[in-house]
Amino acid sequence: MAKQSAADILVERLLDWGVEVVFGMPGDGINGLMEALRKCSQRIQFIQVRHEEAAAFMACAYAKYSGRLGVCLATSGPGGIHLLNGLYDAKLDGQPVLALTGLQFHDLIGTSTQQDVELDKLFMDVAKFNARIMGAAHVENMVDVACRTALAYQGVSHLTFPVDLQSAPAERKGSKRNIPYHSSDEFARTARLPTRQDLEQAAAILNSGERIVILAGRGALGATDELLELAERLGAPIAKALLGKACVPDDSPYTTGPVGMLGSRPSQQALENCDTLLIVGSSFPYIEYYPAPGQARAVQIELDPARLGLRYPVEVGLIGDSARTLQELLPLLEYQEKRDFLERAQQGMEDWQALMRDRGTVRDTPMKPQVVAWELGRRLPDNAIVSCDSGTITTWFARQIPVKRGQMHSLSGTLASMANGLPYAIAAKIAHPDRPSVAFVGDGGLSMLMAELATCVKYQLDVKIVVIKNNSLGMIKWEQMVFLGNPEYGCELQPIDFVSVAKGFGVSAFHIEDPAACGATLERAFATDGPVLVEALVDPHEPPLPPSVDLKDAKHFAQALIKGQPNRKKIALTALSDKVRELI
Repeated sequence: MAKQSAADILVERLLDWGVEVVFGMPGDGINGLMEALRKCSQRIQFIQVRHEEAAAFMACAYAKYSGRLGVCLATSGPGGIHLLNGLYDAKLDGQPVLALTGLQFHDLIGTSTQQDVELDKLFMDVAKFNARIMGAAHVENMVDVACRTALAYQGVSHLTFPVDLQSAPAERKGSKRNIPYHSSDEFARTARLPTRQDLEQAAAILNSGERIVILAGRGALGATDELLELAERLGAPIAKALLGKACVPDDSPYTTGPVGMLGSRPSQQALENCDTLLIVGSSFPYIEYYPAPGQARAVQIELDPARLGLRYPVEVGLIGDSARTLQELLPLLEYQEKRDFLERAQQGMEDWQALMRDRGTVRDTPMKPQVVAWELGRRLPDNAIVSCDSGTITTWFARQIPVKRGQMHSLSGTLASMANGLPYAIAAKIAHPDRPSVAFVGDGGLSMLMAELATCVKYQLDVKIVVIKNNSLGMIKWEQMVFLGNPEYGCELQPIDFVSVAKGFGVSAFHIEDPAACGATLERAFATDGPVLVEALVDPHEPPLPPSVDLKDAKHFAQALIKGQPNRKKIALTALSDKVRELI
């Protein structure tokens, strides 16, 4: 019987912490860890990826969709470096992830040997806990602290392990003060609640408001019932930050949908006209979309004290879990008899939804991207998990795919990284094998980590990938024009035949360019077993408009056309044309 190694202790301890899945790619800097995982393959699943960045994205998404610790693994040097983008996604969106990496032989570190990158130094910014394992007796303590820290502080922990020490004989006995088994794998989520005084002060502010808006984000995802009761009690519309899209369903009469540049007009109008703001579990980063400072009295519910007042000055900060805090707050709130502010928001939402329906059902050719999102949203079951990429695709995801109660929707929120969509959908399917998992992605984002189609095939994952193909880095193109008044430059993409590529991976594939056939093609894709890719060829000149276009943006847009924007005649006929004609 082979003697136990230090890497075996590490894997055993991960099992004690309830880890069931590790995403990663083998390499000679982690051979000891790979052998330990092989020996425990009946108890812990190793998902082999084609790029370490995808492993980190998957670990982040696994944490988002399961509520558990996500774990990723990479070899020394370049393998560990590749993890960083996905780990920053976890850091900025507050997800518990443990990254495991290898180092070269411990006695050659710092001598410019092959792949001699001191990853613990490199990971100093991304990780809340970051350590180098010094030997077998060090493993148990480090794994416990790393897992506990990631879960307690909702962030990234990193452990790096010299390759020769991984295979060293297991020895839990260390220094005289390092008593074996002294650390614990027990962890309790915070039971913190605001004080009674803070609750009463918050209630007094909310009870005195007449035009109250609730801004709900990622931290409110587990507080659906409480949010709906709160909105009814206060007569307050619920505007949603994108990471909080699924906190209340979009068919609720209390929500005005998303906020910000990708948001809805009713949400923007509610924030512009409110006198009271209640922020629940959100640090939505776009400060310009909040009420003007001093316009509204504000209360914030937030688990992380460091985020209180981060975006908007608040009078009372309630530190605690959103659902439990609202349960304590609700009995102190009076029923708001005046409903006109809510009713105006509801009428605005009816008009907005009609506009989204019109844009989602237009039969113009080239096909509009909104049509694909609209037809997809109509066909998603109540238990679907939808993962979106970054770019113009995010606009159509935010507006044209309504969230139903029971669904999960997520993306790279604060980092807004491209390439996350497919890895997210893979992780969703692994976390919830019985639920439909859909990746709604752009051609730019998908092409970055397209090799993960092989991961879908390797593990027979029934993931549906809908790629919006406009042969452009669309969001950058529009930002160049609308923000700066310059013609687009460097944004055109060499077209990729995604259908042929997908079939080359062994993935079933369909093509759509006729809007009249869009719905039926999506139904065929969903009825096909196994991973499926749908390539939707769309109008590359359809702009991701903000909720309202101000004259400054329209002026910049007109300047871009005058300076020689390619395809300016076609672009001038888009939804921006009315504003442009006011100026030229």
